[in-house]
Amino acid sequence: MSFHEPDDRWEERDDDLADPASRRWPLDCQGLYPRERWMWFEQLWADVCMLRERYHLAVHAGWWEDQMQVEALAALAAWVERYDSGEWNDPPGKLSLLYDLERVAALLRDGREPFHPDRDRAAFARYLVDLGCQPPPGQEPPPGRGLPPKAL
Repeated sequence: MSFHEPDDRWEERDDDLADPASRRWPLDCQGLYPRERWMWFEQLWADVCMLRERYHLAVHAGWWEDQMQVEALAALAAWVERYDSGEWNDPPGKLSLLYDLERVAALLRDGREPFHPDRDRAAFARYLVDLGCQPPPGQEPPPGRGLPPKAL
């Protein structure tokens, strides 16, 4: 699944893809083009930071490298977003979400150390490049793994 025609260029578009409120991302990045995978993971990063703060979710560094954790976090973020947007207005369902946080936390137990967004951002960006995601122009990941830095 992809949101646009097969085109690896970053362009300004007239559609609403950049507006988070107007689109619904799939729960998995499989089948997305490289630039869309980058945006998918960027949205998931923002969602994970929100879930960590809001629900005191014990997320570990390197969560993006574990497919089970990625899928669990994407599903939880989508679930929360439907209640936050007002799309779902089901108090028993919201309570179910809150009770299921403990079960989701069990899926997130594997990890080296706690996730710290400021510290882990560079490793995340390098992983996306290694995965074949395409960053937007001017947002190259720090050198280390992945693509070599561009010559000036």
